[in-house]
Amino acid sequence: MSTYISETLRNIVIERANHTCEYCLISQEDTFHSCHIDHIISIKHGGATSSTNLALACSICNRNKGSDVGSYLFTSDDFARFFNPRKDDWKEHFYLKKGMILSKTKIGEATVKILDFNNEELVLDRQSLIKTKRYPPS
Repeated sequence: MSTYISETLRNIVIERANHTCEYCLISQEDTFHSCHIDHIISIKHGGATSSTNLALACSICNRNKGSDVGSYLFTSDDFARFFNPRKDDWKEHFYLKKGMILSKTKIGEATVKILDFNNEELVLDRQSLIKTKRYPPS
């Protein structure tokens, strides 16, 4: 299976995401290391290099997610898959509170945990962006 992402496909993913990380919702413009094209289901787990399996992810979300597809939850012994930007509605699984991204569902809980959404520095960055009306995206 090919891992090559053509410029055309890359542009489709970026435009569809409106230049915003599809996991934490930070604008590509506001990231230090820009954004990457993420395989939602990694190639090693059988995911395809196709627009239906690709998402725009900031470098922090992309690094934290790696090739994982889910995680065991803090609150139980249940395994939950991660949020899938192609299939899930962000607002169904998460909500914002004072710069923190909090979960509403088990999918949200697994994603918040592994992508480390509420790392102190990230929360401070979001709080600063909220003050200047740059976060969340409209």
